Amino acid sequence: MPSTKASTSDPIEQDLPALSRARPYGWFLVIAGGIAWIASFTLVLERLELYKNPNAVVSCDINSWISCGDVMKTPQAAILGFPNPFIGVVAFAIVVTTGMVLLAGARMQRWYWIGLQVGITAGMALVGWFWFTAVYTLAILCPYCMVVWAMMIPVFVFTTVRNINHGIIPAPAGLTKFLNEWAWVIVGLLYLATLASIFFKFMNLIIPSNA
Repeated sequence: MPSTKASTSDPIEQDLPALSRARPYGWFLVIAGGIAWIASFTLVLERLELYKNPNAVVSCDINSWISCGDVMKTPQAAILGFPNPFIGVVAFAIVVTTGMVLLAGARMQRWYWIGLQVGITAGMALVGWFWFTAVYTLAILCPYCMVVWAMMIPVFVFTTVRNINHGIIPAPAGLTKFLNEWAWVIVGLLYLATLASIFFKFMNLIIPSNA
């Protein structure tokens, strides 16, 4: 449960990077989590449409290799026995709610931040699996899924950095300083790696050969 009592072990917020402070981090969670929630909810609606009409063409069906509908019809799209987007709808609602609670001025106990870190880390692992499966196993891209990937990467990085700065995750001073200075670079490199994997996998489709 949120607590209004300050922790004496918390660092002074003015000394922290912007996205490790309560209000900027809260806004970040609301915006990034909100975008990912909308993408996940849209996928839920599209999946319900496919349940009603398996031959329906959904809004993100563009061609043979950019198609949410084709991805949704695969076994990988329901790893827990129900459509994967339902996981996102629930998970990102928690992310957005956490952001709103921070903006309201409340403070959460350490156990909450540990739980959030575990959940977001698991979410990042799932996103990594979804990326690998979409690009290298199915060879089909889902635009709404990629929106979720794009939001999950900074949410994971900056939540981890935030928790290190607040002592939730023990880390040496050198690592903390490195992450504070290079967090955005890490996010950028993860974006670049994702885009590069897509480009090289689908290069022949992105740039048709004239031969």
